[in-house]
Amino acid sequence: MASRRKCPLPAKARRASSDLKRTLYLAGGFASLALGTVGALLPLLPTVPFVILAAFCFARSSPALERRLVEHPRFGPHIVAWREKGAISRKGKRAALAAFAVSAIVAFAFAPMPAPLITLAAALIGGAWIWTRPEA
Repeated sequence: MASRRKCPLPAKARRASSDLKRTLYLAGGFASLALGTVGALLPLLPTVPFVILAAFCFARSSPALERRLVEHPRFGPHIVAWREKGAISRKGKRAALAAFAVSAIVAFAFAPMPAPLITLAAALIGGAWIWTRPEA
């Protein structure tokens, strides 16, 4: 039985695949940054996680845009803390847990049962995970 070898892609196909990935990461970075911007205005949509995701995407598509985010005076320290230690600030943890609590309360107040139980379970799981992260 002959061994099957992977046939390498021609250079043009590799470049096209690489260009497509770069474009998708760039689009994902801008979409995340847009959601983060909306999150700065809406109380229940988080900002920093979307900015961290945008930095991740820009690191794979546009080093200049990634550098701008990492050097940003407000978001840069959060991005660096997450990358180096997986850390979230105490203030960030409190804000996230408050948002989870508000979401659960709103679900209990306005949604018919058993939907609020799903929201509560998601809030408890998300909150527990956030609280276990190291602090910046």
